[in-house]
Amino acid sequence: MALAIRLSRGGRKNRPHYSIVVADSRKPRDGRFIEKLGTYNPLLKSDNDQRVKLNGERITYWLSQGAKPSERVARFLGQAGLADMPEQRNRPQKSQPKAKAQERIKEKEEKAKAAQEAAKQAEEEAKAAAEAPAEEAPAEETSAEETADEAPAEEAKAEDAPAEEAPAEDAEKAS
Repeated sequence: MALAIRLSRGGRKNRPHYSIVVADSRKPRDGRFIEKLGTYNPLLKSDNDQRVKLNGERITYWLSQGAKPSERVARFLGQAGLADMPEQRNRPQKSQPKAKAQERIKEKEEKAKAAQEAAKQAEEEAKAAAEAPAEEAPAEETSAEETADEAPAEEAKAEDAPAEEAPAEDAEKAS
């Protein structure tokens, strides 16, 4: 007979309470068991002493008889020092996000990279702009002089235009 030390659920809906039992591995989870070895109350805080209660003598006896603990019970036994602590299994298939979530993650990474590149370019442009005005200062002075020279020419054109309009107004009055 294959023996298993496992959890058997009790309690009402949304208020679980588990018994740690040794049972034939072919029996249902909450079915007939051979002996009750302890209790587990997941509703209590993890630092509470009443969360996991174990009968150490009987557990060592059943382990010597060949009973295999379930993953969860093996962790309890490892924490209590009754057996070696099992290694934590990595379940990458279960923990991976689904396809759409992975696409969203990739899009976010691409946007973050683009934002970083844009920030780097902006910094480079700012550095170049900070260096460039010091070199281009004489060029700006010459452009200011050119605009000053052009301004009187434009004023002269503006003075000529009203003079041309005035005779046209006089001709309209005369008629």
